Amino acid sequence: MKRLCEEVAGEGLESLLGEVVTLLCMNYFYTGKLIGVNADDVLLENASIIYETGEWSNLTWKDAQRVCDKLYVRTATIESYGVIK
Repeated sequence: MKRLCEEVAGEGLESLLGEVVTLLCMNYFYTGKLIGVNADDVLLENASIIYETGEWSNLTWKDAQRVCDKLYVRTATIESYGVIK
């Protein structure tokens, strides 16, 4: 039997703290500086909702509208995430 038993701290969302991230969620895409992470929520600073991405290879979003200074997003709604643009 093969078993993987390695625990690595600071992986996933925690590893992106301080970065401008994009969260691809069930209903909307969000972008902003990731300044907080816990089991239930992430906290974005200078958060925007991305209504239209445009070409993924472009350096900016086609339509990203600023929401507020700090926005909490439930981790349960996040499908994928990363530093995209």
